[in-house]
Amino acid sequence: MIDWLRGASARQALDPEIELGGTRVPIVLKRLRSARRLTLRLAPDGSEVRITMPAWAEGREAIAFAHSRTGWLAQQLAKLPPRAAPAPGGEVRYRGQALRLEWAAQHPRRPAVANDTLRIGGPETGLEARLKRWLEAEALALAEADMRDYCAVAGLDPVPIGLTRAQRRWGSCSDKSRIRINWRLVQAPDFVRRSVVAHEVAHLVHFDHSPAFHCLLARIFEGEISAADLWLKEHGRGLYASFG
Repeated sequence: MIDWLRGASARQALDPEIELGGTRVPIVLKRLRSARRLTLRLAPDGSEVRITMPAWAEGREAIAFAHSRTGWLAQQLAKLPPRAAPAPGGEVRYRGQALRLEWAAQHPRRPAVANDTLRIGGPETGLEARLKRWLEAEALALAEADMRDYCAVAGLDPVPIGLTRAQRRWGSCSDKSRIRINWRLVQAPDFVRRSVVAHEVAHLVHFDHSPAFHCLLARIFEGEISAADLWLKEHGRGLYASFG
């Protein structure tokens, strides 16, 4: 019997939640035909424990596996930035810059950036929702411009582009005909967002990660992909600290 399963209690092998830092967190299982082993990770916002598992694996084994890694999961949760809803006087991240949020009822309801300040008016109630809608609109406009830039360089016609609220992927390309970009990238520096869009545009030609794909990506993206990847690795989780 597998060691971590032998050490798990019967209750743990059936409990679909795990206690981390005094909070009960759900365990979410996902079966993949291509998976060869169990893969454990914590959602970027700490809301759930995710296990990718082979089609033949048993659910109780996967759940027991998660319980056997409670210590590691708790460490990962402790590394997450604390959730901080935007509030007057606080900060909102926009295109890599920390903007001071200035709210006053007499300001226009539509947010406006002035130097290092983001001004917004209207009722204070619903402030977070209005800011999120504005950021999503900005994210879409920026990603559309990025997509047109890279399609032009690659000699492609522009394709529809949309936003995603995914907690695992920064971008996706569907059947070489549509691109989706995580809206939270509007908080990251421009070169990071653009690297993700360029990545997905390259998938319009090569629906894989072959040498030909990487060659095209290097040709159309003006920066260093490794630098953008490193930024996301080190700071990506922080993009989930604000806005639910």
